[in-house]
Amino acid sequence: MKNTATYAEKDITVVSDKGQVVIPQSVRVRLGLKRKTRLIVYGYKDAVIMKKMDIPDVIKDLKSLYQKVDARAAKYSRISDEEINEIVQKYRKK
Repeated sequence: MKNTATYAEKDITVVSDKGQVVIPQSVRVRLGLKRKTRLIVYGYKDAVIMKKMDIPDVIKDLKSLYQKVDARAAKYSRISDEEINEIVQKYRKK
């Protein structure tokens, strides 16, 4: 079976005194790695494997949830605990 993965040209990087490694720009662009992108790092035999992690923006999600609760409270004047739970459950299903 033929490997269909595509690989960019090889590049060389150096580990700094602090253990930092610069990921070549061509790789960063191709993988969409930007400032503050989280990577999970594995050591396997003589290789270092880094994988991009997609971590949801929890603060952004909470703000959105609060806005929905506030909008509903403004519309109906008072919002019950059941209604808040209903909004939270709908949001969790997303």
